[in-house]
This record gives sequence, structure tokens and C-alpha cells, in this order.
Amino acid sequence: MNADDYETLPTDSVGTHMTAGAIAGIMEHCVMYPLDSVKTRMQSLATAGTDGISETFIKMVRQEGIFRPIRGMSAMVLGAGPSHAMYFSAYEFFKETLTEMVPSNKYNTLCYGAAGCVSTLLHDGVMNPAEVVKQRMQMVNSPYRSALNCLTNVYRSEGFSAFYRSYPTQLTMNVPFQSIHFMVYEFAQTITNKERKYNPAAHMVSGAVAGALASAITTPLDVCKTLLNTQQNTKAQGLIQAMKLIYQLKGPAGYFRGVQARIMYQMPSTAICWSTYEFFKYVLGSTQELRIAPTKVFAEEISGNTVDCSEDHSADHGSQTHSEKINFRSGLPRELPAMSGAGLYGSMSFNTMHKADYRQKDTILDVIHT
Repeated sequence: MNADDYETLPTDSVGTHMTAGAIAGIMEHCVMYPLDSVKTRMQSLATAGTDGISETFIKMVRQEGIFRPIRGMSAMVLGAGPSHAMYFSAYEFFKETLTEMVPSNKYNTLCYGAAGCVSTLLHDGVMNPAEVVKQRMQMVNSPYRSALNCLTNVYRSEGFSAFYRSYPTQLTMNVPFQSIHFMVYEFAQTITNKERKYNPAAHMVSGAVAGALASAITTPLDVCKTLLNTQQNTKAQGLIQAMKLIYQLKGPAGYFRGVQARIMYQMPSTAICWSTYEFFKYVLGSTQELRIAPTKVFAEEISGNTVDCSEDHSADHGSQTHSEKINFRSGLPRELPAMSGAGLYGSMSFNTMHKADYRQKDTILDVIHT
């Protein structure tokens, strides 16, 4: 399949979007995890916050070992796979649905933002407990030996609610973050990839620009989220209390602690995520296109529920034209339906496998009669 055919791939394959999204999410978080650990340390109120990115990273390695920056990565792998699978499949579904509903293309940017909001609700519902475990293990002098040990200890000492204490703040941050992220990404694609082909360089540049801008705007909310996730004495119960506590301890500058590390993390992170997602969507979509064999029943003439088939039968002693009626049961479709899974959206849908764009002129399955 040529890159020119990229945008003509079927976009309603939930399995393709979920698989590509899961791989993209795991790649994004694993590759950039050490820098994410640095960002968490720089945002923590327990540190002075005067060290830069490189100084913080070197201090972590020297004082706590070479593997300290990747502690808690297993929690990210377990959380990122299913959360990003829902994230991208929901985004693709709602993006297609909303853009078809609006009367003009000029509203598409708003549709992308709305689709990002809905997908974020699903993503954060799965990801928030993993974020709590990850950030607890990233803190200075973390007492937890492993992700499982952290999970069980937090549950026993603070209860199940500890895993969702920052959920409202997470949504407050991620809804605008993802809305800005998706809108900037799609806008950047109109500049870097006008023909909407599979273009790895355009996907990476668009993702990096979108991630940098969205992360810079939402940094104060990310600092509040880090406080709520990592506190053990429960000084702040929600976003408002977290904002007041940060202001009391660090002043207005406290809301932008670690902003450089957050931008440096999000730029390559979103570039990796989008390029990986678009790559696997391209590969899996082309594989699916080759695997699906068209199945059609053609007839010469259709009248109601009756099909007229006329054939010329030749014999040894001459030729004779034979015409006969073939009656099908009422309601039999012209094409055999293909069933798509209910997947994420809660309902079973039956879609015709071959859309109008893919119809073929040649007969694939003849109606054989005696």
C-alpha cells in the first residue's frame, strides 16, 4: 500500500486504534520516564527546587543509584496500555462522529477539542491510580520497594480514595491540556502535512509543538496534581487547598516549578506518541485492508424482493435463451454484513464492510443455479 492511500484506510476499526494507541502510550512513557522522574522531583515541595534538569538527574543517580530514575516504570506500563487504547480509539470515534455532524469544515477544530475532552475522561479514569503509584516511587527517599508494594501500602494506610484524590485536579488539568493538544496537533498537520499522508516527520513535529504549548499552559495544575499524589499527611484534599498550600510555601513562582522539565518531557513524549500511533495505525490498517476479502452478491436487476437473472445457455445443437426468477427471502441485504465489535462504545454495530469508495465492478461471487 502506498503512503498516498493512508487517509483512505477504514477509520472505524476500533481494534486498530486501540492496539496502536496502547503501543504508542507504552512507548511514550517508557522512553521519557527518566525525565518524568526529574520533573516530579523538581515539582516536589520537599526539595529546594533550585537545581536544574541535569543537576537533579545527576544527583538522583549519584545518591540513589543508576536505576533510581526508572523506579515505578512498571506501574506506567500497566496503566499506559489500556488507558491509551481507550484514549485514541475514543478520540478517533468522536472526531469522525462530530465532524460529520457539523455543517462546515470551519468547526472541525472545535470538534477535535471536544473529542479530546471525552477521550481524556476515559484515559484518566484508568491512568490516575498508576500516576499515584509512579509519583510515590519517584519521590526523594521513597520507602516503597516495588510498584506492587506501593500499591498495597497506600491502599492499607490511606484507603482506595487515595488513588483518586487527584482525579478532579487531573481532569481539570488534562481536559484543557488534551483539548489544546489535539487542536494544535490537527492545526499543525494542516501546515506540515496538507495532503494528510503518512508522514513521520510531520507527525513528530506536530506532536512536539502541540505537547510543548499545552504543557506550558497547564503547568500550575500539574504542580497541584503532584502535591495531591505525593502527600502522605493529607494536608490538602482538593485543588483549591493544594493551590493555597503551594502559594503559602513557595509563593507565585511555586506554580511553575519544573516547567522546563515538563516542556522538555512533553515535547519528545508527544512526538514519540503521535509518530508511534500513526505508524502502527498505518501498518495495522494496511494489514487489515489486505486481510479483508470482499464478499458481494451481484444481480442483473432487482425489483422488490425478486431478482431477475437472464443467461444464455449454449447446447451442442443450437442456442436457447433461458430466463428465470430467483426469489430471496424478504430483508436479505445485497451485501453480506460484517460485524464490528462493541468495543469501547457500549453497543454492537453492524457495518457494511465495503463502502462506496471500495466497490468493485467485477463479479466476485456468482449466483449459481440449475
